[in-house]
Amino acid sequence: MAKGYWASVYPAISDPERLTAYNKLAGTAVRAAGGRLLSRGGRVVAHEAGITQRVVLIEFDSFEQAVAAYESEAYQKALVALPDGFERDFRIVEGID
Repeated sequence: MAKGYWASVYPAISDPERLTAYNKLAGTAVRAAGGRLLSRGGRVVAHEAGITQRVVLIEFDSFEQAVAAYESEAYQKALVALPDGFERDFRIVEGID
């Protein structure tokens, strides 16, 4: 079964304190859903249209598990903690089996 991944890129972070509140809630929700944090805000080399701002990568045992984690009540509560005007590119992608 192919793994599932959350890939998030944050072009702008206007309120780092509120992002911290989101991270706390989201981290709990992700771990409860079986997600594993692979990368969060480390070094980035961007090419072409890429950006070097914060990148987060989370792995799940399956694509379906990744989708269910996003749709979970716990994660939806975490989304409420994101600051107004917050910008990110968030995707759920299926790995290669």
